[in-house]
Amino acid sequence: MNISFENPDKVNGLLTITVEEADYAANVEKTLKDYRKKANVPGFRPGMVPMSLIKRQFGASVKMDEVNKLIGEQIYKYVKDNKIQMLGDPLPSDQQESVDIEKEGPYTFKFDIAVAPEFKCELTGRDKIDYYDITVDDALIDRQVDMFASQTGKYVSVEQYTEGDTMKGDLRELDENGNTKEGGLTVEGAMLMPSYIKGEDQKKLFDGAKAGDIITFNPRKAYPESDVEVAALLKVERELVAEHTGNFSYQITEINHFQKHAVDQELFDSVYGKDSCKDENDFRGKIAEGLKTQLATDSDFKFIQDVRTHCEKKVGKLEYPDAILKRIMLTNNKDKGQEFVDKNYEASLKELTWHLIKERLVAAHDIKISDAEVKDAAKEAARAQFAQYGMNNVPDEYVENYANEMLKKQEGVQPFVDRAIDRKLTEILKGVVKLNTKSISLDDFNKLMEP
Repeated sequence: MNISFENPDKVNGLLTITVEEADYAANVEKTLKDYRKKANVPGFRPGMVPMSLIKRQFGASVKMDEVNKLIGEQIYKYVKDNKIQMLGDPLPSDQQESVDIEKEGPYTFKFDIAVAPEFKCELTGRDKIDYYDITVDDALIDRQVDMFASQTGKYVSVEQYTEGDTMKGDLRELDENGNTKEGGLTVEGAMLMPSYIKGEDQKKLFDGAKAGDIITFNPRKAYPESDVEVAALLKVERELVAEHTGNFSYQITEINHFQKHAVDQELFDSVYGKDSCKDENDFRGKIAEGLKTQLATDSDFKFIQDVRTHCEKKVGKLEYPDAILKRIMLTNNKDKGQEFVDKNYEASLKELTWHLIKERLVAAHDIKISDAEVKDAAKEAARAQFAQYGMNNVPDEYVENYANEMLKKQEGVQPFVDRAIDRKLTEILKGVVKLNTKSISLDDFNKLMEP
């Protein structure tokens, strides 16, 4: 076997591999013998089929399989041994001549190889990068207290309607004289939220309404631009809404007002666990502590984005083997076609550039990721998901089990590996570059993060 590699412009590579019969003959023979043992051919006992018949029937396909397997192994071995930073997979070259596998070898195969561009990217104390320290002030803690009180609040029955309340009542369709329409629609226990009514004149009809009141209104005028909302209220198909454009009476049977939970010991216990906070000051202190951790994660995310921007400027525009990369992209997105490649190629190059830069930074700082660090990243994601539902005191055992389930799916592991790498890289780079620390409010930080 002979392998050669041409790389004149440093990014477009041509790998030529010549396979001799001796490279694959033994494996072909072994596979054909296995075929012979299992072959079921009429007129012959199992294992007694003539080898000449087996070769005639399976020889070419077995040889092709073994040659392809050998080529794949040798290409990746050559690339690894020669430290070629290959992008994507090798592609059959346009210079490839037809190969007749029925004839005796040797066979020559040519492959186009996309090679990563050469560049330098080193970060030192001379590199100055912004770091945003998000302030945890009383206003932010107040918002968090209000959120917890809302999450654990409940609806209570009231006598009189105020903005934001919900109602239950009985709907009855009226005729042109304002009487209950014979054979008309009746909906018992219809749920209504007057604050969501779009027609202002209809909305005002419910101001100050009390349980037991009968309100005459027009659903079509209440929701003039939404047949869906009218259909949901009247419990009819959307296509039938046009048949019910008149007035309805609505007898209010129940008014419910959402009441936030009092800021008391019961709230403290529900958020952080029983007896975890002795008073409101302690509760606010725990909130501040949690916010600092959460916001530090946001600050680090912004920092690594700014590191990316800084490095991209330092590196400048890189030269890529565009033709090969576009072919690779098309091969990986056959169902989407050339138009998809043309539209997304430049964006993919931008992501590829950052990927290569990050690889250099990881290698420069000898960053290694352990299974435990990947597990920690998965647990962090699990806690974040629980927090979205207001579950802030989930036992460690539950978090552990949830993380384990996420890590069982092989395709889901890589994001946690990437997250673990980002976390370690962020911490290291914060100690390498010169941080230009800026205090900022959460609202201003969020504006900064808007696309």
